[in-house]
Amino acid sequence: MAEYAIEMRNITLSFARKIANDNVTLQLKKGEVHALLGENGAGKSTLMNVLFGLYKADSGEIYVNGKKEIIDNAVTANKLGIGMVHQHFKLVHNFTVLENIVLGVEETKFGILKLADARKRVTELCDKYKFNLDLDAKIEDITVGMQQRTEILKMLFRNNEIMIFDEPTAVLTPQEIEEFMIIVKNLKAEGKSILFISHKLDEIKEVADRCSILRKGKLIKTVDVASVSKEEMSEMMVGRKVNLKVDKAPAKIGDKVLEVRKMTVAGERGHKDKVNNVSFTVRAGEIVCIAGIDGNGQSELVKGITGIKKIKSGTIVIDGKDYTNKSIRFKNTHGISHIPEDRHRDGLILDYDMEKNMVLQEYFEDKFSKNGFLNEKNINEYTRKLIEEYDIRSLSGPYSRVRDMSGGNQQKIIVAREMTKEHKLMIAVQPTRGLDVGAIEYIHKNIVKLRDKGIGVLLVSFELEEVMNLADRILVMFEGEIVGEFTDIKNLDLNELGLYMAGGKRMTEEEMIKRYQEVA
Repeated sequence: MAEYAIEMRNITLSFARKIANDNVTLQLKKGEVHALLGENGAGKSTLMNVLFGLYKADSGEIYVNGKKEIIDNAVTANKLGIGMVHQHFKLVHNFTVLENIVLGVEETKFGILKLADARKRVTELCDKYKFNLDLDAKIEDITVGMQQRTEILKMLFRNNEIMIFDEPTAVLTPQEIEEFMIIVKNLKAEGKSILFISHKLDEIKEVADRCSILRKGKLIKTVDVASVSKEEMSEMMVGRKVNLKVDKAPAKIGDKVLEVRKMTVAGERGHKDKVNNVSFTVRAGEIVCIAGIDGNGQSELVKGITGIKKIKSGTIVIDGKDYTNKSIRFKNTHGISHIPEDRHRDGLILDYDMEKNMVLQEYFEDKFSKNGFLNEKNINEYTRKLIEEYDIRSLSGPYSRVRDMSGGNQQKIIVAREMTKEHKLMIAVQPTRGLDVGAIEYIHKNIVKLRDKGIGVLLVSFELEEVMNLADRILVMFEGEIVGEFTDIKNLDLNELGLYMAGGKRMTEEEMIKRYQEVA
């Protein structure tokens, strides 16, 4: 009986003379969780797409349960028991959960779709894995965490014994991540063999047995996770020591850059308000972090400030001027930079190349256009400068179609664009989502640099470690209201912060009144 569920031997793959995988050998033991770790653009997803039949390697061999196989498409991979949950889910948004699960292996009779047997089997799987899913809900109407469970059910429905998870927690909330980790452990206990791509060293330490580390397309080493530290893994990944703690001098706080006064943002489809009478300030030279459990109004708060969503009532003041009813373009060109929560929907045009995405908000300005024509030379030089500065990796440099790039490198485009343009206020929502530790270190340093230049920073993050590392002041949101404010970050009790985040504690009425008076 073969020891390995999967052996990828000496896999090499190039795109346009750029080597994505360079003679990589990967061995997945039966019943193990094997992590794949590497920087953005290191070749992890590419290697998994070769295994799943989406790319054809230039050279190398693949063995499944000891037998050499040619995997030239996803259907073949599925027949061999290999399933994959991609970083950006492959779901049809106007189909139901059940329709997505059976898509491609559906039963029909006289051309009519038969779902009764499939529904029974999927319901049994939901009960077994404790997946609370509405099988008749459309994908567009369910949370990201529920969409991921739909993808997992697709694999289970097809009896996949080998499962690939590509950055499975990059778009999940902290609670969903905890639930996902339990799912992975349960799948392993059943004997499934799992390949797990992640940038998050804590997650790898929690669930993985072994870890293969890639750097610039090459396999650096495969290690037993229990025997190496996070620091050792991060150094192997980026080729240098990484400082996971942020060094920053005391803040030199200046005048108010942002004032939000009694802002209310309505909920969807007549539901209760998502932001309720919120007031706060951000001053020049400080980082104000909004902490809280996802879904408590943080997204709507930022969308209201930036103009993506119309506010119901209240006032938004930037640098002393009323910006409440200003357009998104005006805000973008008059002092606000914004790293959005959803990079695909609000940050990028995926079918444009990198050059065009870099100047989306400034292409009409004199430095990038003249007499209605784009200055291609200036745009190209500007993009190449940012590629170098922010280590953005792609196959065709400035001409790369953004849709074809890894999620981490897509995020770097937005971060580079927003940090480089002229601004007085930086609003950053999950700025390091999907980034490797080296890139996170770099982004954190740049956020601190902005603050030290006198720029006000409003940071929304669901990573408590990030909040504690960067914040000069923390505001806690719960059910659309600010329920806590902390300035002594060094001595902050995380248990107390957690109580505020969960709604177990809130400021007194006197403290609330004092806050409103200070803002006013």
